[in-house]
Amino acid sequence: MIPRLIRLRDAPAYLGMDKNRFNEEVRPYLIIIPIGEHGISFDRIDLDAWVDHYKACSGRPAKRSELWDENASPDWSNAAKSGISTKKLTDSEFAKALERATGKKPNVT
Repeated sequence: MIPRLIRLRDAPAYLGMDKNRFNEEVRPYLIIIPIGEHGISFDRIDLDAWVDHYKACSGRPAKRSELWDENASPDWSNAAKSGISTKKLTDSEFAKALERATGKKPNVT
């Protein structure tokens, strides 16, 4: 369970930054919630909202080539080890294999 209130000492780590950056870039935009006489906390939802806003304004999508190279062919060298079939089947061959695997005849139109 993640607590709703995040203490000042934990808020920078929650956002993945150091305390100086947090104090300069994030804290001015947050509502301070006092805990006891000296404790300071922030609402986790406000911290998440700050991240969403920051991401919308400053985030950049990854280059497509970093995610998937459209021109690269898949490496099928380990296909047999992983259970991936590399044989191309005709519709009737596939129907027969499906029937053997499931014990049911497929509805082929």
